[in-house]
Amino acid sequence: MAQIIKFPAPASKFGYKRVKRRAKSAENPNQLHLFSQPTAKILNFAAELGLFEQALLLDEREDGKAEELYLQAINEQDCVADAYCNLGIIQSKQGNTTKAFDSFTTSLKHNPRHFEAHYNLGNMYFDLNDHRLAQLHYQIANEIDPSFPNAYFNLALVLAINNDLAAAVTALTTYQALVSIEKARHADELLENLRKSLLASKPRSGSAG
Repeated sequence: MAQIIKFPAPASKFGYKRVKRRAKSAENPNQLHLFSQPTAKILNFAAELGLFEQALLLDEREDGKAEELYLQAINEQDCVADAYCNLGIIQSKQGNTTKAFDSFTTSLKHNPRHFEAHYNLGNMYFDLNDHRLAQLHYQIANEIDPSFPNAYFNLALVLAINNDLAAAVTALTTYQALVSIEKARHADELLENLRKSLLASKPRSGSAG
């Protein structure tokens, strides 16, 4: 009999991940703080950036013009896979699931190992209750970038729903190892529930057949 996992309130999955690649001209990573300056200064740098980086700046400010610039970046072959991925996030937030799926999958056509596209597709399949495909894309994302904790957390939720409790415990433990102690505590209740359910699912010794 399948176990019922209690999901505490903080156990809701993590959301989309935007591609945040910066301009190749920014050779010194210590200079990236310039992009966090007030809007007027940010826009002064826009002319020196490619279309994708300009779209990213607008996207991070929730500016509706970002979608148009991502499309222009795609047409100009500027960071095409990244642009499709971020475009998919915008379309998903707009409630246009069909276009979002198309953008994420097109991103993967241009780069089959695109980490963010796999992770975001996992989120979309999760929302559509297609937990098999959600699990697949989270697992691929983890293989591509084993250091991103949110993918392990979301994978743990999917595995728990799929009643693969031992794997869910492993994924959640990995998540906790990758985050701060404070963030790790937020997953303690879920991990405890998973372990209890795993123990309850094991056959009791001496039980009647």
